[in-house]
Amino acid sequence: MSQNTDLFSTYHLGVLDLKNRFLMAPMTRSRATQPGDIPNTLMAEYYGQRASAGIIITEATQVSLQGKGYANTPGIYTKEQIEGWKLITDEVHKKGSKIFLQLWHVGRVSSSKVNGLQPIAPSEKIAKETNVYIFDGAPNGDATFIPVETPREMTKADIKQVIEEFRTGAKNAIEAGFDGVEIHGANGYLIDEFLRSNSNQRTDEYGGNKENRTRLLTEITEAVAIEVGKEKTGVRLSPFISFKDMNDPEILETIMVASQALEKIGITYIHLCEADWDDAPEIPNDFRTELRETFSNTIIATGNKTPEQANSLLKNNLVDLVGFGRKFLTNPDYPERVKQHAQMNDISDTHTLFGGGGARGYTDYSFL
Repeated sequence: MSQNTDLFSTYHLGVLDLKNRFLMAPMTRSRATQPGDIPNTLMAEYYGQRASAGIIITEATQVSLQGKGYANTPGIYTKEQIEGWKLITDEVHKKGSKIFLQLWHVGRVSSSKVNGLQPIAPSEKIAKETNVYIFDGAPNGDATFIPVETPREMTKADIKQVIEEFRTGAKNAIEAGFDGVEIHGANGYLIDEFLRSNSNQRTDEYGGNKENRTRLLTEITEAVAIEVGKEKTGVRLSPFISFKDMNDPEILETIMVASQALEKIGITYIHLCEADWDDAPEIPNDFRTELRETFSNTIIATGNKTPEQANSLLKNNLVDLVGFGRKFLTNPDYPERVKQHAQMNDISDTHTLFGGGGARGYTDYSFL
């Protein structure tokens, strides 16, 4: 990679030409229209405002009602939801950016108070000290956090159904105008639960050794890539994140096994979701180098990077695109502010992060 490579250089992501290497990271905002978890014009305005990113990955979007873990998050499994997402893809494309939909199943991170269903997971093992949220009429519109429930261990039929839900979700996303899809295999949700030895205690071909624990990810990715094309398929992984009771000493080796399988399938990117709190562990460069040697297509890193850190990763050819979350949340014109070394907006009110305020704290952040 050229020494001149930085966030403002163009990039070819498979068949897509990106105007820069800023990626707007997926962020749950819980603004979908109820009932039905339907994307809407307010969401179209929000994403359209942020289309100065070279590419946007949407908030996590459930592939079924069973896959839902938080109130007011959007879906991609009904006709109404597909029509709603068309508003968003039209707006983002009109403003000159690309957009992928993130396909999501929460697995055990749910409660029957959210979707009326007992959660499902690789094993009957509850995620300790893990909450989800509902909106139960609090006067300020705030979300109310509630503990997750004990999941039911998935049968082979459940596994088959989930693979089918991801495949159909991908097909629906392309119908809704998306440039591609990202399979959410990170952050303690269903696919990540299968990857980790502490949450996956199965003894069949989906549990036990590392190869077996990566099987669900591989089968979902194969189904999606066959349905929409490998050049329109990305996967998100979180090797260094262990919240939601996901601490697994084997996870780095398992991620490498998964990366080899994803390389074989030929997907367009791996997106590393990296810890984004202040004293989070730094990802060692030898892990990045090994991933680069294992996986030949695009690598994305997201996790509270400064523009300087992002440019260093790009120049050293350790990643190809860098994701920014909160910075895009509060600064719709984030790339322009970086270019001008301009002052950044801060989060105006944490109550509006998840639902809560409609447009307030969502589409009312100022441009330069």
